[in-house]
Amino acid sequence: MNAVNIEIWSDIACPWCWIGKRSLEAAIASSDHEVAIRWRAFELNPDAPADAPEAVDYVARLADKYGTSRDEAEGFIARMVEAGRGRGLEIRFDRIRPSNTFDAHRLLAFAHRHDRQTELKENLFQAYLHEGRSISDPETLLAVATETGLAASDVSAVLEGTDYAEDVRNDEDLARKLGITGVPCFVFTQLNEGISGAQPPEVLGDVINRAAQR
Repeated sequence: MNAVNIEIWSDIACPWCWIGKRSLEAAIASSDHEVAIRWRAFELNPDAPADAPEAVDYVARLADKYGTSRDEAEGFIARMVEAGRGRGLEIRFDRIRPSNTFDAHRLLAFAHRHDRQTELKENLFQAYLHEGRSISDPETLLAVATETGLAASDVSAVLEGTDYAEDVRNDEDLARKLGITGVPCFVFTQLNEGISGAQPPEVLGDVINRAAQR
């Protein structure tokens, strides 16, 4: 039986992407089908600082970004936190340090070559959205990657150079060609179909079943 292939565009700086990952895991656990996942790069804010500040007032940050009031921004955050709890996640907006994610995406491309991509993705989400670590900091990236089982010398070589930068740009170019403007976006290659947003497990499970029948 051929695996159902899912390519997922997401960013570590996206709480909905972590929630969507949990929904997909629940869908896979309820499915009888083998699923192969590849994580693709998408930067929500390519201009985010490489030198991440300390934790910020995320309510003010969201209100400014979307032109809303503090009350509306607080409601938006509360919905994300509650959705995360529903998937067993504790998202800590009080700890988040807005970070540039380009080098983290380069490491994810490297991890794909070593069959550690999904594990690294999870650990980066945990580091950024729960622990409040800067994922643009090379020391943090090295620590998270080695905790994932990647060789420290190989990870350091990636971080000190420009390897896999082209992989990241190619993913982002492909996202534009496919019309992907928001994440997470789950693309089922057997169906040539994409689903955006942190969908419920039932929705993703139905698409997995359809893809398996192709």
